[in-house]
Amino acid sequence: MKTIGVRELKDSLGSVLADVRQKSEEIEITYHGEVIARIVPVTKPKTARRKKVLGAAWASMDELATHISAAWPGNVSAVESIRDIRREL
Repeated sequence: MKTIGVRELKDSLGSVLADVRQKSEEIEITYHGEVIARIVPVTKPKTARRKKVLGAAWASMDELATHISAAWPGNVSAVESIRDIRREL
């Protein structure tokens, strides 16, 4: 990991940020030889992967809802069941 002093950072901020942006480089900032901060690139969310994960989660929820509704007694509403449970607490 690259390190740079505060004074050098002030003098070359544009090129330092370009390295972070273009090369995904992490840079530690030092003050009198002690690391005081780190500049890191922000990662962009992977939209396709996120959609896949969320899609799988929703599919799992739909499967669970189907399973619950198949076993649910026909004469009791979900709202009534929740109210009964809350009264017991």
